[in-house]
Amino acid sequence: MLIVAKRVLVGSGRYLDDGAVLVEGDTIRAVGPEEAVVAEARPGIERVTFDGTLLPGLIDAHVHLAFDGGPDPVATLDGSSDETLLADMRNRAEDLLRSGVTTARDLGDRNGLVLRLASDIDGGAAVGPRLVSAGTPLTTPGGHCHFLGGEVADEEDIRALVRRNAAAGAGVIKAMVTGGGLTKGGPRSWESQFSAGDLAVLVEEAHAAGLPVAAHAHGTPGITAAVSAGVDTIEHCTWMTGDGFDFQEDIVARIVEKGIAVCPAVSPHWQMLPRFFGEEKARAMFDLVRRMADAGVKLVAGTDAGVQRASFDGLVPALSFYAHLGLPNDRILDMATSIAADALGLSRTTGRIADGCKADLVLVDGDPLADLNDLSAIRMVIFGGRPLEGRA
Repeated sequence: MLIVAKRVLVGSGRYLDDGAVLVEGDTIRAVGPEEAVVAEARPGIERVTFDGTLLPGLIDAHVHLAFDGGPDPVATLDGSSDETLLADMRNRAEDLLRSGVTTARDLGDRNGLVLRLASDIDGGAAVGPRLVSAGTPLTTPGGHCHFLGGEVADEEDIRALVRRNAAAGAGVIKAMVTGGGLTKGGPRSWESQFSAGDLAVLVEEAHAAGLPVAAHAHGTPGITAAVSAGVDTIEHCTWMTGDGFDFQEDIVARIVEKGIAVCPAVSPHWQMLPRFFGEEKARAMFDLVRRMADAGVKLVAGTDAGVQRASFDGLVPALSFYAHLGLPNDRILDMATSIAADALGLSRTTGRIADGCKADLVLVDGDPLADLNDLSAIRMVIFGGRPLEGRA
């Protein structure tokens, strides 16, 4: 396939005007000015000419395909058999792909269903994005998301579950370092769950298996422990305490120094937060993300799709949050493409339009660097070199 576009995003905030991309199989083989790339194409190759913008496929770095995004995702999960749940997850995966998300990191499911879904997608039995799965997330007995089956009580349990996830094909290990609001009766969001020693064991075992660790951490003590243990990404990172927030600049400096990526996991409906938390608290929460951005923290885009009010087509609305904070559009696009690919360990696979990367591409009307909303004007999604067909 030969794709010719008015604008081709080839770097951070950098377009190639009237450029072309040559795709062979599932891989990008050439990128450059139209005349040069056309000269490399074989005669009779399928050609797509587009008066718009060609972008790398988007990356949602924090989803939960096992949850339905409804008012009580846990109740829906509990009431579903694995086969019913897997069928529903196929639909959610397709929603992700049709919204321009060609890679998603799933940070916790039940019974390895995301790994089954990923296999179905690879084999053509399902339609969806490239999936990086955490498998079963590790939590303490009765801890956050314990209903997913990942309760660990001691070092032996921790090592065993990390090894099971690795053997099953997980691409990341998820640690519930603090509590969370989704788990009724569990630890509060700001409360730590793992001791420093157990968290160190978890990271050691994951890294020995060649897997990064994603730490769910709302509370400041939990964030601090996660940084000390050497996790690779921090999810949410809201700096909560029992009575407010405690932003620690020295810990932020260590996050930057260690190259730890932070995924705030912003809801597509972030504008509703002042209704739930109050104007003052919501403003404070927003400001903490801005302060991390200003400090040079590597922020990556994610939506927590599947939890309450977080649908699987919401990445573009969630990105508007960062524009609201004042971040430039080129940095926001990087957060959902190249920076996210780096954080997921996929820098040589996706997130860029470059020779050797997978042909995960999105064609949109307009110019997203000028107007981020143009990301919603999708004309075509190409995943692994194949255009997505069917319903809009």
